[in-house]
Amino acid sequence: MTAPTAIALPDDADQALLVGRVWRDTPHQGPALVVVRNGEVLDITASCACMADLLDRDDAVEFVATVEGESLGPVEALLENSRQDSPMAPYLLAPCDVQAIKACGVTFAVSLLERVIEEQAGGDPGRASELRSELQALIGDDLSQIKPGSEAAMALKAELQAREAWSQYMEVGIGPDAEVFTKAQPLSAVGYGQGVGLHPGSKWNNSEPEIVMAVDAAGRARGATLGNDVNLRDVEGRSALLLGKAKDNNASCALGPFIRLFDERFTLDTVRKARVSLRIEGDDDGFVLDDGSDMAEISRDPLDLIAQTIGDHHQYPDGVMLFLGTMFSPIQDRDGQGQGFTHHLGDTVTIATPSLGALVNRVDRSDRLPPWTFGIRQWQAHMAKGR
Repeated sequence: MTAPTAIALPDDADQALLVGRVWRDTPHQGPALVVVRNGEVLDITASCACMADLLDRDDAVEFVATVEGESLGPVEALLENSRQDSPMAPYLLAPCDVQAIKACGVTFAVSLLERVIEEQAGGDPGRASELRSELQALIGDDLSQIKPGSEAAMALKAELQAREAWSQYMEVGIGPDAEVFTKAQPLSAVGYGQGVGLHPGSKWNNSEPEIVMAVDAAGRARGATLGNDVNLRDVEGRSALLLGKAKDNNASCALGPFIRLFDERFTLDTVRKARVSLRIEGDDDGFVLDDGSDMAEISRDPLDLIAQTIGDHHQYPDGVMLFLGTMFSPIQDRDGQGQGFTHHLGDTVTIATPSLGALVNRVDRSDRLPPWTFGIRQWQAHMAKGR
């Protein structure tokens, strides 16, 4: 991977409250909870061994700012360890542990249009360009001014239904209810530097760069990180009922590098104003995709998405990592005119925003990447050893 480790940290890393998880070989092989302070990584497992427990603390900000721990060395060394083809301990894991990993879909107008294209193309990337022109002529390409669930949105729904152009994706894009689905299982996400996986049967796919909220058991937004919601466009395009296969495969969810806790410097408004960049660099063809999106264009506020996920209607006693959705469905031609974008194995994907740093991963096949073997039972056994 070519990206420098320095970009993995927030621009104001010296003042950011960063927490994460690393894999250690000693004293007990397994995950450890860490904080980053003054450029140094501190193992705080002796004081708090579970990320969900840390986020539930009312005094989480003060705790992270003052807790003592064992030094694991400079954060740059940890990042470098994590970027190796065979990472060297200690190396970064996804910063969450037992939290549910959920994701919101179709929260940007551009992604709404692309989901409808996938559906009507039936998984065929060759039809996407033609359908894009037809749909833009019919409904326009700027739906961002329409508030989901509003009278204007319902009027547009009625008009599109009359033209037989309504879609299930428009229902969650401009209707009252957000799409919230399970992206990955607890402890299954990969971290900074690790490979992200594509199902071997997919021929049309992409990374989806997103900000991910760290939500505690009470439904409070406690911090945020970056995420890659790897997506199989051909699979979901064949049928929305294949969403699980399109979204949840080995190593298809990446999070990191750290969770940044909210404080007076980093707030929900920081997230609302963030610009998220996506850079994809091809290893075999020299292809480069470089683009960015503004969270200001999201159609549903992060607090609304959290409220639609967790509350009186549904509890998550271990908390939730909630992907807020993306406006990215790359359409830049790569393998031929009109074919749009799809990943090649070996692509390096960098998702970044100044307040959170950068998440860097390399693309491979899910069946070639290390299998997921460290689940809840293994985590419990490891926790018992540390007592």
